Amino acid sequence: MTEKKSVAIVGLGWLGLPLAESLQQQGFSVKGSTTTPEKAARLAKQGIDAQVVRFEPAPTADVAKLVSADAIVINIPPKAGMQGDAFHPQQIGYLVDAIRKQGARHVVYVSSTSVYPEQTEPVRPSVEDDVQTPEQSAAPALVEAEQKVLTLAPERLVTILRCGGLMGYERIPGKYVAGKTIDTGTVPVNYIHRDDVIGLLSTILANKLQGTFNAVAPEHPTREAIYRKSCADFGYELPTFVTPDKPLSYKVISPDKLIQATDYQFRYPNPLDFPYGSGA
Repeated sequence: MTEKKSVAIVGLGWLGLPLAESLQQQGFSVKGSTTTPEKAARLAKQGIDAQVVRFEPAPTADVAKLVSADAIVINIPPKAGMQGDAFHPQQIGYLVDAIRKQGARHVVYVSSTSVYPEQTEPVRPSVEDDVQTPEQSAAPALVEAEQKVLTLAPERLVTILRCGGLMGYERIPGKYVAGKTIDTGTVPVNYIHRDDVIGLLSTILANKLQGTFNAVAPEHPTREAIYRKSCADFGYELPTFVTPDKPLSYKVISPDKLIQATDYQFRYPNPLDFPYGSGA
């Protein structure tokens, strides 16, 4: 009997848990981390070996067993807040030290397109090579974290996946702007549906893809178009759209490199067509 390939997902949250469930269905042996014993107990009933650990920034438990897997997906939201910008790179630094002592062959870090600075007219699509150092970035701490993960190469395959705004299910755009006044209606969105992130991560693991890639839906409708449709679909109060006092800077993120590397077919290429709700 062929032994199942194992995947460890550091962060079994809004994205990490459905990713774990999807990988299980594909035949992977899946384990991961969560922050509460209650959730760990629920996951155990699903066949997911979940370790209770928080990164504060050092792990609150020994993570050697957690990161002992064929592949590791690091999915810790980079919430700085009161901890400051150094907090997330420190979290990742502790994880990288632990991974370096284990035999994982592939490490995937879920990053964000927030690393790209906004541009003034004429805006051209942002590509991966635009930001390679913290000094080039609008989110230097996030790029610093990416660089810590990249130190695991070339002994291991390393993939950095810079995701756009994650939407789908209960993350409904209209919910966040209902009744508000919006002056950014003309700005294009860089969204991606959660199902497509899971599909892309599965493809990356299956193909052992390495490198830095943007993960966003190929189409970029305006915020106003998104908000109008979302509010109409779900009955939210429509925001008031006003003209900004001065021209806005913004960014459009290109997913072309990832599409060319994987030939991935997006389930939802246009954010105007994203499904939401429990049945999405």
